[in-house]
Amino acid sequence: MLPKKKPKGLNIIIVGCGRVGSTLVEQLSAEGHDITIIDKNAAKVAELTDLYDIMGIVGNGASFGVQIEAGIKEANLIIAVTESDELNLLCCTVARRVGDCAAIARVRDPDYSIEIGYLREKLGLAMIINPELEASREMSRILCLPSALEVDAFAHGQAEMVKFKVRRGSMLDGISIAEIGAKTENILVCAVERKGEIFIPSGNFVIQAEDVMSFVAPRKTARAFFRKIGNSTTQVKNTLMVGGGNSAYYLAKQLLHMGIDVKIIEKNHARCERLSELLPKAVVINGDGTDEELLREEGIENVESFVPLTGSDEENILLTLYAQQASKINAKVITKVNRITFNSVIENLDLGSVVYPRYITAEAIIAYVRAKTASRSSNIETLSYMFDHRVEAIEFRVDAEYKHLTNIPLMSLNLKKNLLISFINRHGKIIIPSGQDSIKPGDTVMIVTTHTGFSEIGDILD
Repeated sequence: MLPKKKPKGLNIIIVGCGRVGSTLVEQLSAEGHDITIIDKNAAKVAELTDLYDIMGIVGNGASFGVQIEAGIKEANLIIAVTESDELNLLCCTVARRVGDCAAIARVRDPDYSIEIGYLREKLGLAMIINPELEASREMSRILCLPSALEVDAFAHGQAEMVKFKVRRGSMLDGISIAEIGAKTENILVCAVERKGEIFIPSGNFVIQAEDVMSFVAPRKTARAFFRKIGNSTTQVKNTLMVGGGNSAYYLAKQLLHMGIDVKIIEKNHARCERLSELLPKAVVINGDGTDEELLREEGIENVESFVPLTGSDEENILLTLYAQQASKINAKVITKVNRITFNSVIENLDLGSVVYPRYITAEAIIAYVRAKTASRSSNIETLSYMFDHRVEAIEFRVDAEYKHLTNIPLMSLNLKKNLLISFINRHGKIIIPSGQDSIKPGDTVMIVTTHTGFSEIGDILD
């Protein structure tokens, strides 16, 4: 059999060299795409072009002349991720008029968030992504299941990937993956991190205390699993946030809808008034959320969850550490981290659940790029990175043309090593598969693997 021809990379223009733009450059250039960056900041352009084999142009990404210089007529995709929503939308609008390329815009303002579907259709965009909104959805899922470190949704919310740490004294300590499968229904352990090493476990792999496990399960099944192993399954009743930006607004709106009491501390008086109008059921405090005395006055010792959402990673991390020390009831904490510097230091701190909005944005865009790159009509529904990008969870839609994969028992497929088929979604029903199950046309299938760069379901075969 001839080796599979690697799909040709795309010509991609990225406008904006901030945190998200830099992350996209790093990951998309590593996957073999031709990248051109545009930014008004010459120093940022020089820094990225020195680090990666890419082209760089200093200028306004919404300018017709600058886009022509960047090669918009030959481009397959333009991604606009500047700090300005309006500039991002204008970049994409100009590109759609000038070239024959797909366009993705980052849009964060709540005023636009309710119009995303309308804007995408009328402007002809492939995707509009709101990192703060997506991050808030992840945070709300975690606060619904406080035992979890991460909760990612797949299959349009019908399946969940849950990450948690095995406590000392847990019934899981010292038992094998096969025994877990025998004692629990509809749970599949997909990946385990132990002392920095990642395992895609087989049935005889034995779990130890302090392992960090990720498992997949149909929606709400995770709660029953945690109940069985003695972990908390009750969603928090209240939360205290520091910082009243867009992230706080999106998260508060979701939590209030779920019946969770919300208190927000924000320095800016005008912003407090605005939040009070937008969120009449929330308690909004005008004050300095880094003031220890104020935090104690507002109940940090007894609040069930604490989420610092300031614009500073350092403040968020210090506030998390302080909350863990001050809490009398072992509050659930979530730490939002925007930059990815000092990663090794962050990993060694006990920060509870850590959410990276820039990675959430990058994952959605890279899933789109991989699907567009695929040589067949393969569709990546969802892509999620796990364990510091060392593991990928990818949900593929399977079309009828994949006859060498469909209607064959999974045990008979020659799958790559370090790869697990985690679930099959068949008409909204989540199947945790055994070796006798098979994939059928029209299914979506999620795989978890330490391999990187899969762009179609056929990549799972050795």
